Amino acid sequence: MKITKDMGIMDIVNKYPNAVSVFQAYGMGCVGCMAARFETLEEGALAHGINVDDLVEDLNANI
Repeated sequence: MKITKDMGIMDIVNKYPNAVSVFQAYGMGCVGCMAARFETLEEGALAHGINVDDLVEDLNANI
C-alpha cells in the first residue's frame, strides 16, 4: 500500500514504523505529538511548513 497525503499520521506510524525516521528527518516529532492522533499527513506537513509532496515521496521510498 502506498502512503498518501490524506492518511492519518498515526495510521502511517502504526502501519509503517520505519516512517518515524523520515518524520524525524523532517523535524516532525509526530510520535509524541497529540495532534498526530487526528491530523492527516497533509495537515501535519502544512503545520510544519513542509512540502507534503516531498514528504510523501520520501515516506514511500522508505517503506
